[in-house]
Amino acid sequence: MSRDPLLKVQWDTLQTKLSIQFADGEALDLDAILFLIGVQELGQIHRSYKKDQKLELMHIAICKVLEPYGYYSFDFVDDDGWPHYKVENPLPFLKAGEQSVLMKEAIVNYFSSSGFIE
Repeated sequence: MSRDPLLKVQWDTLQTKLSIQFADGEALDLDAILFLIGVQELGQIHRSYKKDQKLELMHIAICKVLEPYGYYSFDFVDDDGWPHYKVENPLPFLKAGEQSVLMKEAIVNYFSSSGFIE
């Protein structure tokens, strides 16, 4: 992320704000933030989830934050209230660091568009 100093500042601000709100200040990592987005998008906040459901929540989050980039589009909500997405364009091959930058940028945009951060 050193290539984009603004993104680094935005990510650090978001990570700090979410960590204070949801983890008593203990730093949340990328996966934890994706989990929070997944729970938000599912809308079933006050319940516990099994391990496989947690992975599905992270998948929902990935699809949601990458939707504006044209990689996924919303398809439908199933009978249990879980959103489903379809692949519109395959993700490009990216190195691990590049994947991290893309996800952080997409997450920052998600929270910026909701007004959670500027």
